[in-house]
Amino acid sequence: MVPGFHGLDLIVILVIALLIFGPKKLPEMGSAIGKSIKEFRKGMNELAMPKDDEPSPTASSSASLEAIEREIASKRAAAAEAARARAASETTNEARSTEQPVE
Repeated sequence: MVPGFHGLDLIVILVIALLIFGPKKLPEMGSAIGKSIKEFRKGMNELAMPKDDEPSPTASSSASLEAIEREIASKRAAAAEAARARAASETTNEARSTEQPVE
């Protein structure tokens, strides 16, 4: 035998539910159960599927990318300026050391 409910089993369950809850309440319960199943499936799909639903790069993403690129450029410029200053101070120190007489 195949496990699960068969046609006669489902009919008996529906008749018992109709007798217990009445004809007015049964459609509301069916709707609530349907909505619950729909939300459950939606939640399971969100967990099972990879995050491909993320929005594609938009103006805000490109704006943040541009801000990051500007920050990187300014840090590179600061590092280059520091290297130039260090090289200039080394040159000045070498010039001073050659000007002093050795005793």
